[in-house]
Amino acid sequence: MKKLVAGLMTATALTIAAPAMAAEIIVVAHGQANDPFWSVVKNGVEMAAKHSGATVEYRSPETFDMVAMAQLIDAAVNQAPDGLVVSIPDADALGPAIERAVAAGIPVISINSGSDVSKGLGALLHIGQDEEVTGRIAGEKLKEMGGTKGLCVNQEVGNVGLDLRCAGFTAGFGDVTVLPTSNDPAEIQAKVTAALQADPSIDTVLALGAGTAGEPSVAAVVGLGKGQGAIKVASFDLSASFLESVAAGDAAFAIDQQQFLQGYLAVNFLALHADYGLMPGGNVASGPNLITADKAAQVVDLSAKGIR
Repeated sequence: MKKLVAGLMTATALTIAAPAMAAEIIVVAHGQANDPFWSVVKNGVEMAAKHSGATVEYRSPETFDMVAMAQLIDAAVNQAPDGLVVSIPDADALGPAIERAVAAGIPVISINSGSDVSKGLGALLHIGQDEEVTGRIAGEKLKEMGGTKGLCVNQEVGNVGLDLRCAGFTAGFGDVTVLPTSNDPAEIQAKVTAALQADPSIDTVLALGAGTAGEPSVAAVVGLGKGQGAIKVASFDLSASFLESVAAGDAAFAIDQQQFLQGYLAVNFLALHADYGLMPGGNVASGPNLITADKAAQVVDLSAKGIR
């Protein structure tokens, strides 16, 4: 009898301790394969999978391609996962696919792009920053630093979130020209150099991605031989190299939206929802944080490790 009771107690303890069935979660992001920003998001996704025990697949198109991304979302819906994470750089192109996911009963969380349209498409919440407001904050700060004429370097034309960044920058700063480019650093450096040579009154450059556009923008200014601070360069997002430029005084600041949290929290929230029905009651603001020279050195190491 004692052995039987002991066996029953052991079985009960094991049952209580056993984890809930692992959730299946699919992440579909718009980030291009060569964009280091999205490798940080993916790192957050992978850590969340490890911590939550969820089975997670991360998918993205090879280039900024909304047709391909919509197809990836549709393919995810066909798998009927326990949760779907999406970025929404173009609601017109991606909205129908996201709505099909919601109609199929799949819980959806949006990250990074789409804070203004996420709820209307049926997503449970959005994790990211308000891009237009952040652009305005950056513009106001650069104007406060003495800037009078700006250049907004857009390396992903067609991404509504980046358009909002430039619009916010214009609202907060004033006189701004948008410079469309690809995300090829060599092309960006050449185009920024040409723009600065064509209009010497430009004294401020705001890039929309540190690893793609921020670093070549700094290289363009340095290459022109301008005195340090003569042309202020700032950028959305972080990279180790751009942060080193901030720390050295060759760039004004970087804007941290903590994209690691976007991937990490979205997967964890959906895993908790699948297991226990838990979900925060509203959007989660992962940024913005302005990383100036006094903070940059502290963040460089974490950026190089793919966390910041």
